[in-house]
Amino acid sequence: MKPALVLIPAYNEETSVGGIVQRVLAAGLDCAVVVDGSVDLTARRAREAGAIVIELPVNLGIGGALRCGFRYAVEQGYERVVQCDADGQHPPEDIPRLIDEAVRLNAHLLIGSRWLEGSGDYELHGARRFAMKMLSRLAYSRGRVRVHDSTSGFRVISEPLLTEFARSYPAQFMESFEVLVSSGRAGYRVCEVPADFSQRVAGEASTSSFRAIWQIVRVGIGALMGLGPRFRPFAEHRVD
Repeated sequence: MKPALVLIPAYNEETSVGGIVQRVLAAGLDCAVVVDGSVDLTARRAREAGAIVIELPVNLGIGGALRCGFRYAVEQGYERVVQCDADGQHPPEDIPRLIDEAVRLNAHLLIGSRWLEGSGDYELHGARRFAMKMLSRLAYSRGRVRVHDSTSGFRVISEPLLTEFARSYPAQFMESFEVLVSSGRAGYRVCEVPADFSQRVAGEASTSSFRAIWQIVRVGIGALMGLGPRFRPFAEHRVD
């Protein structure tokens, strides 16, 4: 199998995506960009930088774009995928370390965390930070997964969980929390290590702060009521 593919979902990130791709390739890693129905030059900038580009004709949202990327990775025979944002928040230079940690820990899902000691000075305050802390507590109570950053998008997904993601990754917002719970329930090994995040270098977030907080609260209420996750369960896996 091929060792690792860096997967970058991108929506209207023409300003930043080329530089991120170049940094990934400079680290000696394969790179694929899923262009999620962008109406700007994101696809062209990614191709010019040297990425494999998967263009979606309409905007599916982060979950749908990721599922397409996971399917591509499985079809191409990659053993693991590293999810990385196109906006500059996730440093590509840190990806080889995350891969090494995933191998060392035998992790099926490795989370690069903003909140562990040694993770840098990423700032997130107020209601959003509080809501994310509550989700982390719910991830443990519902999936027996003990992580501090339950919504991190800087992750390493390894087989056989990668195939499960390709098969049934959820399309809705806050999918990162829901797969975290499902992975823990199914017995996959979930680990967390510090990562040095940055603020986005260009563009605007696809979700406003108010909507993001509401979505976090909605998902948390659903988890408390036993309504989630709302997608096909992952196959059970025995951790050796």
